[in-house]
Amino acid sequence: MPERRILYLSTHQMAVFHWQGGTVRAEGSFELSPSGFDAFGAYVAAHPKSIFTLLVNLAEEGFQLETIPFLQGNDRSTVITRKLSQLFYTTPYTASISLGHEKTRRKDEKLLLAALTGQAALDPWVSALRDARAAIAGIYSLPFLGEVLLKKLKIADEHCILLTLQDQTIRETYFERGKLHFSRLSPLTHTSIGGIAQAFATEAVKLQQYLLSQRLIARNQSLRAIVVAHPQAIPAVETSCISTELLAFHIASTDECSGLVGLKTAPTTSHADTIFSHIVAATPPVAQFAKPALRRDYRLWQVRNALLGFGAAVLLTCALFAAKQFYGTYTLSSEAEAISAQAMDARQRYEEIARTFPVIPTSNETLRQIMNRYAELESNGASPELLYREISAALSSAPAVDIGTIEWRTAGAASTTGNQPAAALSDSSGQTALIRGTLNLGTRATPRQILQAFQQFVDTLSANPALQVQVIQQPFDVDSGKALRSGNDGTADTGARPFALEITRRKAS
Repeated sequence: MPERRILYLSTHQMAVFHWQGGTVRAEGSFELSPSGFDAFGAYVAAHPKSIFTLLVNLAEEGFQLETIPFLQGNDRSTVITRKLSQLFYTTPYTASISLGHEKTRRKDEKLLLAALTGQAALDPWVSALRDARAAIAGIYSLPFLGEVLLKKLKIADEHCILLTLQDQTIRETYFERGKLHFSRLSPLTHTSIGGIAQAFATEAVKLQQYLLSQRLIARNQSLRAIVVAHPQAIPAVETSCISTELLAFHIASTDECSGLVGLKTAPTTSHADTIFSHIVAATPPVAQFAKPALRRDYRLWQVRNALLGFGAAVLLTCALFAAKQFYGTYTLSSEAEAISAQAMDARQRYEEIARTFPVIPTSNETLRQIMNRYAELESNGASPELLYREISAALSSAPAVDIGTIEWRTAGAASTTGNQPAAALSDSSGQTALIRGTLNLGTRATPRQILQAFQQFVDTLSANPALQVQVIQQPFDVDSGKALRSGNDGTADTGARPFALEITRRKAS
């Protein structure tokens, strides 16, 4: 955080206060002389990183109540600027405060136009600040800080005046519903406690009469006077400030005011300089008299701080994201190592258990195919039992048929033989059995007898409507143009004639 310094300009001197966290500490003062201006310039140059706020408490000031039509945006700004230049054309230190809108149909806006008319008293100090390229937060007038103090005191009377003691003067400010309407500065001739108390009472009566003459209050309008004094001076103030029917006094101690505004170091006297210095640093009012060109370095400081803050926020966000990613990576790495260790441990246990298994009388590939086939059969839910029963029933009427092998498969399964016909492969409606066997009627049986017995076996199978029979190999080669002979040439004639049938059993609909 940058250092904050409050420059308090009065009719006698320029006082400097260092403000930090609710504590106001005096750092010195500079006289209204060329040597004082030079010393002030050197002081400002020695604190290039400080933020300066100029608080003005001078008698050369002007206040004017004005009413303008209901306007917005640039039109309103143009009208206000023109009125300020007309009323206070001798000074650039001007400001305007809205006092609200009238409740009529036109909704005209009430304005308080204010100016610091003592330009000659301000220019030497402002020039020193400008030459040192100091960051000026703003130029504020002390009467406007009374609004903040009244809010803290919870005083919102229709009409009231605030009397405070600053250096060798008494500030008298008139408020209407908590809004500043008029203020003036009166010199203090007697600085004793009794003299100050009597000055409060006298100035309150004078201000009441002035407000009546200016018709700011009605003749029978009651007025409340708030006096800020040190606790030790309160008895003297109560003795001098006697309330009447039209003027009622309310005394607030400097300790009470300090606590309400958040000032940790209460004044040791009735002077309220440090109270208002703290207010202008902690809760500055809206109205300030410095032009944008004078506040340029302060605006640059704000932009620079905003960029630095944004950069710090982005850096912090990136750091948090990187920390999160690092933690996630570390966690995943730890989990991966743990899983790898578990997998290695499981593999070692499996190998130890596998060593106790008996030796399998076949290869792993064959065993895998068998298991895949078994899984396929289990998933299809097929069983060769019915097909085998029907083949067995046909064999009971054909004693000469001797079955060698039966290759059974479900619909769509790949054949285990290389001579599978296309018709069988295309039928995927049920179960298929490839039967290989021999027909044995003895050596004296004629080919016609053998074919007749074979055809009888085929007809028995075909009589079952659920079966479809296809002859793959005849006991004899019966193609036209060839001699009737056995399909097993080159072998001894034992009377056994080989054949092959493919039987397909359709699924039940």
